[in-house]
Amino acid sequence: MDTKLLELLVCPVTKGPLNFDRETQELLSRSARLAYPMRKGIPILLENEARLLRDDEIDKLAALRPPF
Repeated sequence: MDTKLLELLVCPVTKGPLNFDRETQELLSRSARLAYPMRKGIPILLENEARLLRDDEIDKLAALRPPF
């Protein structure tokens, strides 16, 4: 994922920042506790397409970026 694009994208639910997980190919929103899928390189930023993040995934995100 292009870092410039990632800087422009925000969570559609909270308008907070997103982190890209290369391993799962998902955009992660710590504030909404959601993981948005990417399909064929296109982010699917729809709440009904996202999955809930587990507590351990939230903990990993906390180390990457401080909350707002």
